[in-house]
Amino acid sequence: MGKVKIGEIAKAHYRSGTYIGEVKEDRGDMYLIEVLAVHKHPLQGDLHNMYETKDVFFHERKALAFREKMNVKKPAVHPFNGEVPEYAASLEQAIATYRNKLNEEDSAYNRLALQTLDRLEQEVYFKIIKGS
Repeated sequence: MGKVKIGEIAKAHYRSGTYIGEVKEDRGDMYLIEVLAVHKHPLQGDLHNMYETKDVFFHERKALAFREKMNVKKPAVHPFNGEVPEYAASLEQAIATYRNKLNEEDSAYNRLALQTLDRLEQEVYFKIIKGS
């Protein structure tokens, strides 16, 4: 696990999602990172009560936008050496990967997470993915 430097491309885990971005600033125990691509879509639901759907607030989590900035704790930031994918394509791939995982098992949590993901894709991500 190497250290990253300002200006380098890194992979960073942030609020249940993982992103590829440029390290903009060193902020002590955190890095400021500008999002360039989505590696893993954020999880849906209550992270403190994973896989629960009753008596919990089922959170809808959107992926961070292209060039959105995030403060990430240094241990969650790692060097990224591959080709940085185009943002819309990476978002579409991250959604597909998450959807496939949710479709592996029929459960109340997976059904609700799929509904939430479908709504996000139709209402929020459609224009990004389709290039409108």
